[in-house]
Amino acid sequence: MSSTVLVGTQWGDEGKGKICDLIAGDFDAVVRYQGGNNAGHTIVVGDRKYGLHQVPSGIMYPQCVSVIGNGCVVNPKVLLEEIDMFEADGISTANLKVSGNAHIIMPYHMDLDGASEARLGKNLIGTTKRGIGPCYMHKMERIGLRMQDLLDEKIFREKLETALSRVNPELELIYGLPTYTVDQICEEYLPYAERLRPYICESGLLLNDMIDEGKSILFEGAQATLLDIDHGTYPFVTSSNCTAGGAVTGSGVGMKNIDRVLGICKAYITRVGSGPMPTELSYESEEGHTLTEVGYEYGVTTGRRRRVGWLDGVIANYAARVNGLTDLAITKLDVLGSFDTIKVCVAYDCDGTRYTSVPEHQSVFHHAKPVYEEVPGWRCDISGVRRFEDLPAEARAYVELMEDLAHTRASFVSVGPDREQTINRFWK
Repeated sequence: MSSTVLVGTQWGDEGKGKICDLIAGDFDAVVRYQGGNNAGHTIVVGDRKYGLHQVPSGIMYPQCVSVIGNGCVVNPKVLLEEIDMFEADGISTANLKVSGNAHIIMPYHMDLDGASEARLGKNLIGTTKRGIGPCYMHKMERIGLRMQDLLDEKIFREKLETALSRVNPELELIYGLPTYTVDQICEEYLPYAERLRPYICESGLLLNDMIDEGKSILFEGAQATLLDIDHGTYPFVTSSNCTAGGAVTGSGVGMKNIDRVLGICKAYITRVGSGPMPTELSYESEEGHTLTEVGYEYGVTTGRRRRVGWLDGVIANYAARVNGLTDLAITKLDVLGSFDTIKVCVAYDCDGTRYTSVPEHQSVFHHAKPVYEEVPGWRCDISGVRRFEDLPAEARAYVELMEDLAHTRASFVSVGPDREQTINRFWK
């Protein structure tokens, strides 16, 4: 099995957790390469549902090494809560590894995140207020603290003092918030160090050694293409590189070692937070309400109701190009079984100009009007289908249309939340 990047092709919530869990057992390691506990992956095992925010999906397989890479930001408290959850259920975390270079989310990052959003008012980004953005900002400002710093109290205190000399005036003078002392944060964070010490390692070396031994790696992206800091709908994006290229910088594994890029694409589209969404449907409309409730479109991390819309083929085309997709995994096809006819956006009309790829200029994309193609629905329950050829002809045609729009073959088609509700067409 070659090494593979798994990436979301829309605005997130495409079902990456399920697909990652489905194929993780075929790999020797699963690596989260960006993001923090602002992202949520849902895995359903039997009657048990797990909402993962920090731990990679490979944790469900005892033979698989699960790595939180250097491109991630880590909330130690949340990480330990997930470790305790798995251990309580009899799922070992002995093979969990955390990069010593991953940055730590501090209490003041969450304060700054919430205060900044409040200050933006109606122009807010729609963050999860988990401190992700400010943590990445301090990483770039070179005043961040990393997981390895937790292991040396002297270094941790010194770096924390430097960070607070910059952070406290901002908290107090700009936002009118309480400030922090070094002792106050150390009292909470240093006890985390002893529990996390066995998990922290030089992950880049670990992964490259595994590759040299002929082992395979699955790189698990959080968020998705349109939330990428460089290639997404800026400024309504996350603070890291969610696209396939982020797997290289976020793990320390070179490009020559990655063979496949599997894009996860929901059969319709959703997003959480602010920003443009050309095919958005009102929740109050029949179609919008049906997609939301039948698809249970509520955030794993926040519980917020997601915005929903018809499939955006323009975005599918763009994601395939930006990520270099080799395969697609189509999810939630079963949700569309409620409709007599289904709309698919095949282009945008922007003031009379037709676009078949996402416009580069923000102002153009904000005013894009979807050009729809209407296709027949199948109006039946397909959740029990296990072979592609057994799907209704209309459902097969819909999958083929998605393949045409993304110029990529659909190796997986998911017709329900459970592992077994997935049709494997081409994946080996």
